[in-house]
Amino acid sequence: MTPNPPFPPTAKPVPERARATRELLKYVPQISLKERDRRWDKARKRMLMAGIDALVFLGNDIYWGMGMANLRYLLQVDAQLGAYAVFPLAGDPVVWHGVVHMNRPTSMYLSTQEWFADVRTYGGMTAIVDELKSRGLDRSRLGLVGFSSTIQTTPTLLHDDVVNLERMLPHAQLSDASAILQDMRMVKSEEEIDILRCAGKIARKVVDAMVAAARPGVTEAELYADMIRTQIANGGEPNVFNLLASGPVEHPPEELWHLLHGCEQPLTPTTRPLRQGDIVVAEWHTKYGGYRCHTEYTVYLGKQAPKELRRIWDVSVECLEASKAALTAGRTIREAVAMIRRPAERAGLDFVELGFHAMGTASPEFPTVVYREGFGSNALNGHNIGEFVLEEGMTFGNNIDLHDARWKPDVGCMLSDFMVVRPREAECLIGTPTELAQVG
Repeated sequence: MTPNPPFPPTAKPVPERARATRELLKYVPQISLKERDRRWDKARKRMLMAGIDALVFLGNDIYWGMGMANLRYLLQVDAQLGAYAVFPLAGDPVVWHGVVHMNRPTSMYLSTQEWFADVRTYGGMTAIVDELKSRGLDRSRLGLVGFSSTIQTTPTLLHDDVVNLERMLPHAQLSDASAILQDMRMVKSEEEIDILRCAGKIARKVVDAMVAAARPGVTEAELYADMIRTQIANGGEPNVFNLLASGPVEHPPEELWHLLHGCEQPLTPTTRPLRQGDIVVAEWHTKYGGYRCHTEYTVYLGKQAPKELRRIWDVSVECLEASKAALTAGRTIREAVAMIRRPAERAGLDFVELGFHAMGTASPEFPTVVYREGFGSNALNGHNIGEFVLEEGMTFGNNIDLHDARWKPDVGCMLSDFMVVRPREAECLIGTPTELAQVG
């Protein structure tokens, strides 16, 4: 594969036989060509059944970079700059990524993956249209692939991109084909689960870093930085998703703190120093090889947390144990949710979220249930999916965010592991401690 012309006329030509280094393949997580072939075959069969001649990926970095989830899944492309691709029913795919100065003397993607070889500098819709015309696809049915999730419900197809494709391809039939990829991503292969298992091992190290750093006098920002450093230093991708909050358990009742759930960036972290009697709650995603593993944990700064807080934690652990039994193959979502929530209902505790959300190359994927029926978005409260049956290989982050409003309306606990649906009991990939961290 040649470099990415045209370069400035003053640039010295790259030697004809020069190729991108393959040394980096040793240091970047690789998903096998066998897995690639499985996905490509599955995608093409679904395209054939839908009458689609080519998929056109319009990728961007919306929602913590998750707008690239479908491109990462099918082509191992994941870029903060965004990327476009054409995946035909027959023939090799083409990827457009980056601006010229990012691709000199050649594309980095030729050094970090082996799934495709034709990667070109971004050239807008004109480059995509020219490629489709050269393949005789300008009068075909084309499936546009963007991104959507149970929170990011609007498909991420930029208006001008679609308008320009319609204008330049007046005889093509364009349709939204994102659902093909979303459906394919729902049940993970064992190779995908192995990647998530690696992410889970890193996530467990982040738990330890959180507990070690949470000390009086340490700023929230320093604690946060230790958690992020631990992810990256152990091979996680620098995709920062850490919803963290901290503050005093005991405070005036008329003063509300945000201690039921963590906050998004840039609301967190602040430079407030942690103090004795504080609680730290966090939810983070560890991203490895493109796959996101979800963790939640709680730390109390003191030798003995208040009995009311310990009670909330104990019930959280009961919900976590119930999740292992609930997230099993053949069980309906309605049954699973009821099992997970039963301990909190018996204890009379309220929750911000209590359930599970699917995860893989994005989060939350389908299916997700974290709210009560009738509350919030239908995509998050289980509306109309109660009879959906869980399948082995689905992967879920637990959402266990409990509090006792009779004690305090603004203080609670967060806890989760990351679970794979199995026949008898869900497999946990992190091993999150079930003891409330109390650091003296």
